[in-house]
Amino acid sequence: MSKFDEIRSFYDHEVNEALQNIARHPMMKALMQFTFPDSDEDFWLDKFKSIHSISDFQHQCISQTIRQILKQSSEGLTTSGFENLDKNTAYLFVSNHRDIVLDTSLLNLVLLDKGLIMTASAIGDNLVQKNFLHVLAKLNRNFLVQRGLSIREQLNSSKIMSEYINDLLHKENRSVWIAQREGRTKDGNDATQQGVLKMLAMASENHSLIDFFKSLKIVPLSISYEYDPTDALKMPQVMAKSKNEVYIKDENEDFKTILSGVLGQKKRIHLHAGKVLEHELDEVALTTDNKNKQLQAIAQIIDDSIIENYKLWPTNYIAFDLLNESNQYSEFYTEEEKQLFERRLEMRIDSSETVLKESFLAMYANPVVNKYKK
Repeated sequence: MSKFDEIRSFYDHEVNEALQNIARHPMMKALMQFTFPDSDEDFWLDKFKSIHSISDFQHQCISQTIRQILKQSSEGLTTSGFENLDKNTAYLFVSNHRDIVLDTSLLNLVLLDKGLIMTASAIGDNLVQKNFLHVLAKLNRNFLVQRGLSIREQLNSSKIMSEYINDLLHKENRSVWIAQREGRTKDGNDATQQGVLKMLAMASENHSLIDFFKSLKIVPLSISYEYDPTDALKMPQVMAKSKNEVYIKDENEDFKTILSGVLGQKKRIHLHAGKVLEHELDEVALTTDNKNKQLQAIAQIIDDSIIENYKLWPTNYIAFDLLNESNQYSEFYTEEEKQLFERRLEMRIDSSETVLKESFLAMYANPVVNKYKK
């Protein structure tokens, strides 16, 4: 029994049995019908028999699922920065977070196609309460971030996760994806929570903080969707926050959000892999030896990279101009693109509610504000 058993993904020798156990589940059937629309059930049931590792499952099944998602609900995926990564090196991708499933799935499709090491990826255990989703997550090399714990339990859980991530990177040469913050960004402001970095630092043991963070080979990852397929679903939480109210999720809200993210229209998508943090960390060490200030500085470096390399779409510029009743960025979009976005706004929310409309527009506009802030 390993101390990581509660959070880890499957070992390869566990994969086939786990897959066979959910092979005939209605949700697996729906997933495979979507993935292989021209094949009958025997085709994938037969395929499952020869799958004996997470890599097999990702190569033969899930990568095809993601290609279908892109084909049916996007206008294509573009990338930049990945050419600077080494094919034999494990990296820690610290990413902005827009979509529960797609952010990591798209990254791993890119890594697969470019021959880079694919990631183990963090996912909140609140998102995989249903047994089928839990098994599917573990088959996709997801590991669990435990939520809703007492402070003492949280401390212990963070320590175990920190050690697990460290083991993946250094002992298994496995890349890792982790969001820069707990939960998805609902307002378009991408900011790294210091708590995430504190959790990572728990495994540093006798190393200096800076040397430890250098050893993680952190790659800030910027992901941007021209249309956020879950934009309207994020609004109730944003509205509650604006009124200082506690937001309580519906029982099936996370599942609905996952489905909307997968099936909703995204238009164009871009992923940028930033430069590995190295000399920037040396500069932090020269500036201060206070650990909290060092963590603060590292968070800022990650933020700067994510924001600087975030691909802005016409929708971002349109939202900024609509929100500010200006034409400041009109050179970045056409009248037709503006009309399409306004139509989407009308269809997705009740635009007669001023605060709701402003919150919706701000979610798209804030990446513009943040990029040009400096």
